[in-house]
Amino acid sequence: MHLLVALDESEPGWAALEYALAEHPDDELTVVHVVDLSESGYGEVGHLGTGTMLEQRRERATELFERARDHSGDHSFETELIEGRPARAIVDYAREHPVDRIVIGSHGRTGVSRALLGSVAERVARRAPVPVTIVR
Repeated sequence: MHLLVALDESEPGWAALEYALAEHPDDELTVVHVVDLSESGYGEVGHLGTGTMLEQRRERATELFERARDHSGDHSFETELIEGRPARAIVDYAREHPVDRIVIGSHGRTGVSRALLGSVAERVARRAPVPVTIVR
């Protein structure tokens, strides 16, 4: 089985990776991190420029992948940095690659905060072409 694990710098993102490593130790893993330039802070693009901002986010993603490798012990996995809106980018990646399951963390927001912020995990679960495991 080939698992796609969505990793960001949040606790739920790390929980998704830990779950995949513990529950699927013999399966193939691809760990992805999504860079979304539309989430830039006020004036960040104007101040830094999109090229510089993208390069900074790529560097942070490389560091994130290095921490994930340190955290994973002997389990090896591929990494992919993808760009775009997180839910769409994850679903598109799963459609374009031989992925059997997606593992993603959820912040578990409810009520108004969920309505205002949305849920990447929920959108992935609704749109994914493969089963999705949501980890909290």
